Amino acid sequence: MTVSPMIWGVTIVVILGLLAFDYFFHIRKAHIPTLKEAAIWSSIYVGLAVIFGILVLVFGGVTMGGEYFAGYITEKALSVDNLFVFLIIMASFRVPREDQQKVLLFGIVFALIARTGFIFLGAALINSFSWIFYLFGLILLLTAGNLLKPEDSEKDEANNFIIRIAKRVLPTTDHYDGDKLMTVENGKKVLTPMLLVMVAIGGTDILFALDSIPAIFGLTQNTFIVFTATAFSLMGLRQLYFLIDGLLDRLIYLSYGLAAILAFIGVKLVLHALHENTLPFINNGEHVEVVEVSTGLSLSVIIGVLLITVIASLVSPAGKAQTAVNNARRHANAYLDLSYTSDEAERERIYRALCDEEKQILQMDKKYRDKVKDIEDIRTEVARAHEEHSRYSSK
Repeated sequence: MTVSPMIWGVTIVVILGLLAFDYFFHIRKAHIPTLKEAAIWSSIYVGLAVIFGILVLVFGGVTMGGEYFAGYITEKALSVDNLFVFLIIMASFRVPREDQQKVLLFGIVFALIARTGFIFLGAALINSFSWIFYLFGLILLLTAGNLLKPEDSEKDEANNFIIRIAKRVLPTTDHYDGDKLMTVENGKKVLTPMLLVMVAIGGTDILFALDSIPAIFGLTQNTFIVFTATAFSLMGLRQLYFLIDGLLDRLIYLSYGLAAILAFIGVKLVLHALHENTLPFINNGEHVEVVEVSTGLSLSVIIGVLLITVIASLVSPAGKAQTAVNNARRHANAYLDLSYTSDEAERERIYRALCDEEKQILQMDKKYRDKVKDIEDIRTEVARAHEEHSRYSSK
């Protein structure tokens, strides 16, 4: 189905309107979203994405609608995985809690711009070179393999090449000045960490696009569906961050689920490439008769793998232990870091959460909680947080 320029125009205006609404009504005044606020707005954005999908289903047909939902679900799952990296980056830069929303919105806008560029580039390559499906399939299979590798929890994702160069050649400061990108220090204009963290987020967004765009092109070659599924998967990501912050560690099998999905789509792309083959060294340049994966099967596999992954993560005793211990470490570090927030109510909320997590940990099987990496260092940080709270309370 060909999408008219008018439909393209209306869709782009709606997406830009949602981003503008997010900025003017939620971001301009720095604040820490409540759980209720994050839940309501996350539900609204998911609802809008579903309504749009239903419209595609009604006016575009079952195939087009199925491709949209398969693409949306895949991109949303990849976006949730990306939140892990955003969390590490903001922790590395010690971004104040009140200002994290602005960083996330910048990341969403930059991701949308970067991925739109990759989408149209990918569409142009597909229209000109059918062999590009082989490359896309290979990228996804390699990405799936990398997701299965053990990660180094001490890896500083923020300390990338661009940031190191920026710190060397540009005047920078380690201190925040609200949400300003530049400030004055010792009579000179310098860059604040707020600008540097946005550069780090932007750089990682480009890397994410290299994985996500081939993945969705493996599900549909309709540029309109690729664009809208990607855009709506990014909408509401800011609210989702605050809604599931602290629960991300619980999804201990998410990387395995995503690896399975990306490998499945990678194989689907290779099969499609064989079906459309024009490379002279494969079957003498003739098409290869292979079984192609339908949209319905793709959607079923994606939903099935994600359900199994999430349920297995939530019921896993090891996952529960890792979540509670890591959350305790995060809250202890946040409480000890005075630059984390200037909101006294937020600091008290953090301390109460830390105490609740300690109770959960003590009720767990010792063999699971002792397996968590750096458990002794975490216990030390928690003890320091209790000492700091005692001193603060006695004033």
